[in-house]
Amino acid sequence: MGFYELNQMEPVVLTNSQVRKIVLNAAGLARDAQFGTGIEAVYRVIDHLGFVQLDTNYVVERAHHHVMAARIPGYQTQWLASLCEDGRIYEYFISDAGYLPMRDFRFSLPVKKAFELQGKPLSRPEANLMKEIMDRAEREGPLMVGDFDNDRVEPSSGWWDWRPAKVALERLYLEGKLMINRTKSFQKVYDLPINLVPVEIDLSMPAAEEYARFVILSTLRALGVSSVKEMAWRARRVKGNLIKKELEEMVQNGLVSKVAVEGLKGPYYMLPGQDINIEISHTVFILSPFDILNVFRHRLKDFFHFDYQIECFVPAPKRQYGYFSLPVLAGKTFIARMDAKADRKKKVLIVHNIHFEAINLDQIVIGKFVQALKAFVLFNQCHDIRFERSNHEFYLKTISNSFFELRA
Repeated sequence: MGFYELNQMEPVVLTNSQVRKIVLNAAGLARDAQFGTGIEAVYRVIDHLGFVQLDTNYVVERAHHHVMAARIPGYQTQWLASLCEDGRIYEYFISDAGYLPMRDFRFSLPVKKAFELQGKPLSRPEANLMKEIMDRAEREGPLMVGDFDNDRVEPSSGWWDWRPAKVALERLYLEGKLMINRTKSFQKVYDLPINLVPVEIDLSMPAAEEYARFVILSTLRALGVSSVKEMAWRARRVKGNLIKKELEEMVQNGLVSKVAVEGLKGPYYMLPGQDINIEISHTVFILSPFDILNVFRHRLKDFFHFDYQIECFVPAPKRQYGYFSLPVLAGKTFIARMDAKADRKKKVLIVHNIHFEAINLDQIVIGKFVQALKAFVLFNQCHDIRFERSNHEFYLKTISNSFFELRA
């Protein structure tokens, strides 16, 4: 039976194959253009996932654009900025920095309150500086760090050693007193919420129970099948949240279904009425490390038998696959990880390494990988590609030859 009963109290037992289908469908990776095309598809992705992680790493095109390009043929990077300008999405730091649908704005308020309550006490100079910034924002409008004199007393000691004005701006942002826009060069612009949040948006603080239920439902919608661990991660800024309590009630009331996955400990959960016989296309997706499918590494290992780690955070001598290896998904299976870098001056995508998993690939999959590579080259505003090495010379030679035949 493709669908199960709404109020089934016993756990739904799923095979690993069924879980993969549900997870991929929830992530928008069950088939090409699952959310459609154009700028409206960008909004639909964010509205469905509830959160698209933003990252500043620019080895290849930034993660938030990469997430969109994997799902939306012909994606244009300016579309995210346009949706921000139209007040349909906004940027905030929930579990991480990312883009969220504006209609859910009120559910960011508990996180902002948590940042305010849990922040270290302000010294008199810090409080004065924050007041000065708010006064200037009200008088002058949007502000950038460069609008403030260099108020550093001692030399910087590292990447996160911000000067006082930057610290104050970020704290005001996290507490919700300021919001962020971006310039074309991706620099932060701080502005008052009244200037960015449409007047029709509900600004009431949700009750603790309502907030917990929102997190549970949005997590299940985005992940398809989830443990409490992932739900708690989305609410981790809000101490004492009611995720576990509300989840138990939602299961008892048939609003959430408990799931048992064959071979895994669990428990897991999903929304009622899920189709467990979804058809998955054989499309090849080159994914960002920060894609919703990849951010919880334990899920990749449990559900896809794919042991993955982004190695830009690993000391160079300990890296196995490369600085910024990108997971490559074909249908329901991860087939490789590709360490790539866009040389924007020479317009060349440099593929330092393609490490293939220990599975056999047929010519159809290899052909689809070539098509995905071609699209990825163009997405990174490159005109050429250079392959350097692989653990499977035959596959690399086949891909390389096919790519250049296709280009010719």
